[in-house]
Amino acid sequence: MSRKEEVVYLSSELVPRSSVAISPFDHGFLYGYGVFDTLRTYGGRFFRLNAHLGRLFASLDILGLTCPLNAEGIQDALYETIRANGLEEARVRLTVSAGEGEAAPEPLPTTPTVLITARPLTPIADSAYQKGYSAVIGGPLTNTASPLCGVKSCSYTGFLLARHRARGAGVQESLLLNEKGHLTEGSFTNLFLVKDGTLITSDLASGPLPGITRGAVLELAWVLGVVVEERPIDPSELAAADEAFLTNSVLEVMPLTQANGRPVGGGGPGRITKSLMAAYKDAVRRETARSETAT
Repeated sequence: MSRKEEVVYLSSELVPRSSVAISPFDHGFLYGYGVFDTLRTYGGRFFRLNAHLGRLFASLDILGLTCPLNAEGIQDALYETIRANGLEEARVRLTVSAGEGEAAPEPLPTTPTVLITARPLTPIADSAYQKGYSAVIGGPLTNTASPLCGVKSCSYTGFLLARHRARGAGVQESLLLNEKGHLTEGSFTNLFLVKDGTLITSDLASGPLPGITRGAVLELAWVLGVVVEERPIDPSELAAADEAFLTNSVLEVMPLTQANGRPVGGGGPGRITKSLMAAYKDAVRRETARSETAT
C-alpha cells in the first residue's frame, strides 16, 4: 500500500481506498437505508464527539439498526482513521448502513456496514466570514410527519436537490420550509435569526436536524446572556431580521447576509453573530485541548 494512498475504515479494519469493496447488495446503496455524520477535527481531536455519537445511535434506533460497534469502538475507529491518514485538520464522514441483504427490500440485513473516511480540511477563508453567505428560500419541503424528520439518514436526495437549487441560483445555501410554511433549516445547515437582541431558531418540532453546532450555539447564547426563542419561524421574519447566521460542524458559525437577493439586516455580520462566532471558536479551543483521545 502506498504511504500516500487514502486509508479508509471499513467495518473492522483499515484498508487502502483502492481495496475498498462494498457489496452491491448493501441496503445503504440500494435504498439509502442507513445514517451518517460529518465531523471535524482540530489538531487531531474531535469537537463534541460524544454529542455526535449520541445523535448517531439515536438515529440508528429510530431506523431499527444495531451498530456492530459501541460508542467507544466507533471513537477508536475514528481516531485510527485520522491517524492512519496523518491528518490533524480533517473532515470526517462516518456512515453506518444497513449492510448486505437481498436485492428485494426484505428480509432486512442483520450486519450493518461501518465506513469511515477522512479527508484534509482547509479552513474557510476569513474573507468568506466577513462577507457572509447568500441563500434562496424554497425547494423540497421538510415533512414533520416523516419518521426520518430530524434523522441524518443516507436518504439525502431532498437535501441534495436543495443544494443543486442553491448552486443554480449562484448562492451557497437553500433554506427549506416545512409543510406548514415555516422555515426549518438549510440544505446542510441550521438557521438562526436575530431580532431586537433575541436569538431565534426553529424548534425541533418544526423539523430541523438537531445539529451539534446548533446545540453548542444555544448553550453559548445562554452563557452570553442572549435571549433565545426556539419556535416556528415565518419566512417573512428573515426579511425583517436584524442579522442571521448558519451553523454546521465544518462551517462553525457563518453569517447569512443575503436571502432571495436582498440584504439581511445591514448586509454584513451582526453584533450577536460576531459574539457567537468568537465564543464558538473559544469553546472549540477549550474543549479540544482537553478532549478525550483514543488509546
